[in-house]
Amino acid sequence: MNIVFRCDPALIDVLPRPLPARDALPDWLRAMPPRAYSDLHGRPVRTVKQCPPFVDAMAHGFLVLLPCDVRVQAGCFSWDWALPPLTLEHHPRSPLSFHVPAQLQGAPLGSPQASALKFNSFWTIELEPGCALFAMHPVNRHELPFRTLSGLVDADRFVDAGINFPALWADPDFDGVLARGTPVAQCFVVRREPMVLGFEPFSHEQARRYEATVAQVLAEPGVYRKRFRVKRPARG
Repeated sequence: MNIVFRCDPALIDVLPRPLPARDALPDWLRAMPPRAYSDLHGRPVRTVKQCPPFVDAMAHGFLVLLPCDVRVQAGCFSWDWALPPLTLEHHPRSPLSFHVPAQLQGAPLGSPQASALKFNSFWTIELEPGCALFAMHPVNRHELPFRTLSGLVDADRFVDAGINFPALWADPDFDGVLARGTPVAQCFVVRREPMVLGFEPFSHEQARRYEATVAQVLAEPGVYRKRFRVKRPARG
C-alpha cells in the first residue's frame, strides 16, 4: 500500500511528517498496567492494554500531526511560527482556521454558538487508484481536548491540494499548549468496492464451532491473540 505525501519545497525540512500510528502510541497506554484489581470480581482482571482489537485500532493507519505549538487560553488560540517564504501563493501559513457556527447548523455537534476548528493541511496525500482516505479523531484518544470530525476523501483523485481536518473543541477549561507533533487526525486507506450483505442461519457445523470458540474464550485468556489475530506487517 503506497501513500505519497508532498509539501511546499520550502517546508520539506520544517514540517513534522505523518507517521504510522503504531509508532506513536500514547504514553498512557504504555504506562497502563496489564492487570488491575476489580472489586466486582474480587481479583485482578486484564485491562484494555491486553485487548488486541483496542490496541490494534490505535495502531492502524497513520497520524497527521500538528505542525507547531498552539497556545490555548480563555478560548483563544495563538501561535508563533516563523515559516520561511513559501513557493505557493495559496498555501496556508497558519496551523488553524475555523468554520463559522452556521456551517454546523442542524447537526448535533457541540454548541450552536461555537465555531469549529480546522486543522490546516500542509501535506497533500496521494493514494493508489481505487482507494479513499478515511480520516477521524485519533482512536481512543479521549485525553485530547478536541474531537476531530470524521470524513472520507477520494484521495486517489484529490491529490493536488491538502485535506483539512475539522474538529470541535471539547474542553472549555483547557489552558495550555497543544504541542507540535500532537496527532490531529488518524487516517486509514479504504478500497472503493461495492458492499454485498448476506444473511443466513448457522449450519450445524458453524453452530458447533461457535460453541467451541466461545467456550475457549471464556475458559482461558489470549485465545483471540494466539489463534485469530493477524500479525501486522513490519514498517516499510
